[in-house]
Amino acid sequence: MIRDGKWVDGAIEEAMARGDFDDLPGSGKPLKLPTHHDPDWWIKQRIAEGEVDPAALLPTVVLLRREYAARDETLVELPDEDAVRAYAEEFTGRVMDDRLEHPMARMISPTLETDEALARWRELRAARAEQERADLAAARARSAAAPPRTSWWRRLLGRGDAGHEASPGTPADR
Repeated sequence: MIRDGKWVDGAIEEAMARGDFDDLPGSGKPLKLPTHHDPDWWIKQRIAEGEVDPAALLPTVVLLRREYAARDETLVELPDEDAVRAYAEEFTGRVMDDRLEHPMARMISPTLETDEALARWRELRAARAEQERADLAAARARSAAAPPRTSWWRRLLGRGDAGHEASPGTPADR
């Protein structure tokens, strides 16, 4: 045991001699320790600095309920019915695994039935397609209502939209 400790100390001294610890983040800065005893000070500090996502610390059931609440945003991005089926089955599998792991839990997440997910996906995709058609029609109406743009070289030379008018000082004016 003592021999292993000497090896570790030697490895640390060699690393320090090579400069492996010179450019570490926070090097030479004091630790931000709490004024009172808090065993979780380090994780709270990392959350405050944005190094850890606070959602990662939530119970699985809460994460599943949040995912279920945002299911429309997920479903509308799926490319086809097979992907919707796979997502619904995978989500329901995670819900059932959580229920098995915590059988006495008061809070449970709802499952995502495949048929309901497919029907909702079809509705969302139809609404998205309709919105895209409306946006395209509005863009076409705006471009039709806007006056035609004059090319940069016609503006530079002072010619009009048609470009066929003679500019002052041309042989047509003489």
